[in-house]
Amino acid sequence: MSLILGIDPGSRITGYGLVEALSGKVRCVDYGCIKLGTGRVELRLATLFQELLDLGAKYHLVEVAIEKVFVGKSVSSALKLGQARGVALMFAGREGLPTFEYSPTEIKKATVGRGHADKAQVQHMMKVLLGLQSIPPPDAADALAVAICHAHTSSFTGRLSDFGAEQ
Repeated sequence: MSLILGIDPGSRITGYGLVEALSGKVRCVDYGCIKLGTGRVELRLATLFQELLDLGAKYHLVEVAIEKVFVGKSVSSALKLGQARGVALMFAGREGLPTFEYSPTEIKKATVGRGHADKAQVQHMMKVLLGLQSIPPPDAADALAVAICHAHTSSFTGRLSDFGAEQ
C-alpha cells in the first residue's frame, strides 16, 4: 500500500490530493485547497510550507507527486508557480519523501485520456474515478489527478520491473 500526496502548486491556491494505491487500484483519502491569499509572497510561502508539514504529520505519506512548471500565461506567473513548487519540493526533501514530477499533458493523458483536457473534464473524471460524492474544486481535482497519474505510472513501472526479473 502506498499513500501518495499529489500537489498542484499555486502562488495563491495550492491543491492537494491524497490517494492510497494498492494493487493497481486507487482510493481517495483526502483532498483540498491550501488558500494562501494575496499578502506578501514570503508569508504565503511560509503558510504553504506549514500546511504541507501539517498534512505530513496527519498522514503517513510514502511518496509525493507534483505538477511540473509550464509557461502558460506569462513568465511572471511561471516564476511565482516555481516558488510554490520549490516550497513543495523542500517539504518533500525535508520529510525524506521520494518525489516524482509530471507535466500537465502527462497527467491529463493518464487520468482523462486526452493531454489537452480542460479543468471541467479533469474535475469530472476525478469524481468518477474515485467515486466521490461531488466534483472537487479545480485545484484539488488537479492534485488528485497528479497523484493518480503517479499511482498508475509507478504501478506500470513496477510491473515492468517484475517482468524483467522473471526473464
